[in-house]
Amino acid sequence: MIPHERLIKIFSGNANPALTQSICDCLGIKLGDSKIGKFSDGEISVSFHETVRGTDVFLCNSTCTPVNDNLMELLIMIDACKRASAYRVTAVIPYFGYARQDRKTKPRDPISGKLVADLITAAGADRILTMDLHCAQLMGFFNIPVDNLVGGNIFVKYFIEKFGEERYNMVVASPDIGSVQRARYFANKMGMPLAIVDKRREQANKSEVMNIIGDVKGKEVIMFDDMVDTAGSMVGAARALMEEGGATGVYACASHAVMSGPAVDRVENSVLKELAVLDTIPAPRPKMSKLTVLPVAPMFAEAIERVYDEISISDLFQ
Repeated sequence: MIPHERLIKIFSGNANPALTQSICDCLGIKLGDSKIGKFSDGEISVSFHETVRGTDVFLCNSTCTPVNDNLMELLIMIDACKRASAYRVTAVIPYFGYARQDRKTKPRDPISGKLVADLITAAGADRILTMDLHCAQLMGFFNIPVDNLVGGNIFVKYFIEKFGEERYNMVVASPDIGSVQRARYFANKMGMPLAIVDKRREQANKSEVMNIIGDVKGKEVIMFDDMVDTAGSMVGAARALMEEGGATGVYACASHAVMSGPAVDRVENSVLKELAVLDTIPAPRPKMSKLTVLPVAPMFAEAIERVYDEISISDLFQ
C-alpha cells in the first residue's frame, strides 16, 4: 500500500475505467473523482471534483477506439491538472495509439507517432508510463521520461503455469520478421526454441505467408506479438504453421487486443487453440470462446508506486 494518500491521486478517462479501478485497488487508494463527457457539439468536457494542487497525479487512458476521443480526453485532462497546480502529471497510457505511424514509408507520409508525442508533451505531461510500444524508438520522440513496461513477463508466467515442463517440447514463433526481437525475448524466458513466419505484406492489414524458418513439425507452437488488430496476419501465420510447418497446435498471445474489423470472427474460425491478451484495451464484445484476458493492473500499480516513491522501476523491464 502507498502511504501518504493525500500526495497521490489517480484519475481515469473513459477508455478503460475498469483497469484504472483495478490499479487503484492494487494500491489501496481511492479512484479520483472526475467526470469526462462531451458538450452538445461533441467537444470533450473534463471536470475534476477534488483538488490536485501539489499532488502527484496519474492520468490513466489508453488511446484505443475511439482513438481520437480518448487522445483528446487525455490531453485535456493533462492540461487541466497542470493549470490546477499539480506537482507532477504522469500520463499512464497502457495502449499507445498511433505508434505504428513512426516513420515515412512513402513520400509525403506524416509521422503521426511523433506528432502525438509532441501533443502530449505540449499539454504538460511530465512523464509517460506505457506498455509494449509497437516500436521502441517511439520513446525517442518524447523529451520527457518514458517507461515502457514489458507485458511479455505476464505471458511467461501464464504459459509456464499452463504447460509446465511440457513447454520444453514446444516452439515460440514470431508471426513476422518485425516481431523477431520481442519473440526471441519471450522464447528465452520460456526456455524454448524460436521459429519465424516469413511473409510478404502486399498492402495494409493484408499479408501473404511465404515460408516457415525453423522446425515446428510435430510440435505445439506459441506465437508472440505486441498486438492483434484485424487478426489477418496472426490467423494466416497460424494456418501456415499447421499446414506448411506441420505443427500440431498453435496458441497465440499479444499484449494489445485492438481487434478491429473482422478480427473476432477470424480468430473464432481459425486454427488457433487460444489467444491470450492483456487488458490494456477492454475485451471485445461479445465474449470470445478462444480469448483469455490477463490483468496488467498489478504491474502498472507497482510501476506507479515506484515512480511515486522515486525508486527504480528497471526491474519491470526485465
